[in-house]
Amino acid sequence: MNQWSSPWLKISGRISAITPTGFAVTGLSRFARLGDCVSVETERGLVQGQIIRIEQDHLLAKPFVPWADYHLGSRVWYGGRITIAPSQAWKGRAVNALGEPADGKGELFNGTPIDPIAAKPPVPLNRKQIETPVKTGIAAIDLFTPICFGQRIGIFAGAGVGKSTLLMQMAASGGFDQVVVCLVGERGREVKLFHESTQLSSGKGLTSVIATGDESPMMRRLAPYTATTIAEFYRDRGDSVLLIVDSLTRTAHAAREVALSAGEPPVARGYPPSVLADLPQLLERVSAAEHQSGSITAIYSVLVDGDDHTEPVADCLRGTLDGHLNLSRTIAERGRFPAIDLLSSVSRLASAALSEEQTKLTSLARSLIASYEDSFELRAMGAYQPGGDPQLDLAIKVVPEIYKLLTSKAPADDGPDPFDTLESLLKGAGQ
Repeated sequence: MNQWSSPWLKISGRISAITPTGFAVTGLSRFARLGDCVSVETERGLVQGQIIRIEQDHLLAKPFVPWADYHLGSRVWYGGRITIAPSQAWKGRAVNALGEPADGKGELFNGTPIDPIAAKPPVPLNRKQIETPVKTGIAAIDLFTPICFGQRIGIFAGAGVGKSTLLMQMAASGGFDQVVVCLVGERGREVKLFHESTQLSSGKGLTSVIATGDESPMMRRLAPYTATTIAEFYRDRGDSVLLIVDSLTRTAHAAREVALSAGEPPVARGYPPSVLADLPQLLERVSAAEHQSGSITAIYSVLVDGDDHTEPVADCLRGTLDGHLNLSRTIAERGRFPAIDLLSSVSRLASAALSEEQTKLTSLARSLIASYEDSFELRAMGAYQPGGDPQLDLAIKVVPEIYKLLTSKAPADDGPDPFDTLESLLKGAGQ
């Protein structure tokens, strides 16, 4: 159950204006801070809201529920900062953005209250080095965009190209002590499928934070902060944590609604300045200090609106994350999954994850894939004659076999080493 700061319960004001997106309150301005919470008295009980703007004679707040039966003159109680209280008992449970049970399994056993928004990242020069690779069991990732424990990577994709399936596969990766999944703006059906499937495949009793598309923008905006706070709790205990957030784009959409309600001007394709400024602050928390034995490895999905990879949220995140996987609609339409565009995807920590020999091997394979894809139209028209380009001849021979390797499914722990398989393919082709 969410923890509310009790010392402020005797301070109250009254609703003086109501809009479709929130309400104004008089009598609380001199006590309030941005981000503090309020509780409105209604016939159905207290409705919680959060302060988004403060004026001299009134403040603006948005409720955490999409509807509320408050009216002009309703009493509003000041609630102080909002906190969540994660504990080991949250393992295997689903909670909402306020840290309240969302799975119908009864009350949660709470730990020490924490403000999910106020947490700060470790000092940059005191952060732990990221250098230990993660074996995901997904050959396309392990070979061409390897991930290390403690890394932050984004999956950039349009709708319907296999993003959720890839996230579920990554949630089953070995080597992690805890898995925290945050589902923002998803359909209720997909939330149930993702939570139950990942719960079974991970075998670790993951913790889910859920804010479905029908919930208020306040809940959708807060959910990734709640999930990050839970991941930090496990990390501080010494655990290796996998944090999956699906998706940061819907979080940005919710933050845009809140910022516009507060009166911020839209400056970047409809996004107010605070939206793009807050995302790096959230992502920078995913790290560990030198003295900590735990780590957080974060995977964020980014919905690319209209398959435009230059839209503001995608552009901002691509420059902030430690790598990105671009999912291609063209590759998905050809029936190759995961539909990762290997030529445009990159891991900024590949040099730490791969040996010198492995780097040479994947560089050669990447160059062959580039030659193969660049000649697609030429080959489709039957205009290419073997012998004209030895590099392309080799690519035509070996790349289809590489693609078979990349679409094969092998357990992360006991499957064949994809580097050994790739090396065998290239040697068999005479390279």
